[in-house]
Amino acid sequence: MPTDVELCPLCGQRNRCSQVDPTSNGEACWCFSAPISAAALARLSAEQIDKSCLCPNCAKGVAACGDEPKA
Repeated sequence: MPTDVELCPLCGQRNRCSQVDPTSNGEACWCFSAPISAAALARLSAEQIDKSCLCPNCAKGVAACGDEPKA
């Protein structure tokens, strides 16, 4: 069962964050080199910025990826 830090706050899907994956051995996360949609960032609350990891689809700004932020 995934924990909250493993889930995208926008859609609730796994975010594939290597920073919370104990098997990644500190590898850089996919998001460190990926462009993140400004619209997706705007949908995060102030408390979620720099503390929550988006999934790749939400980070790209895919329209079908979570219409409302998860509480």
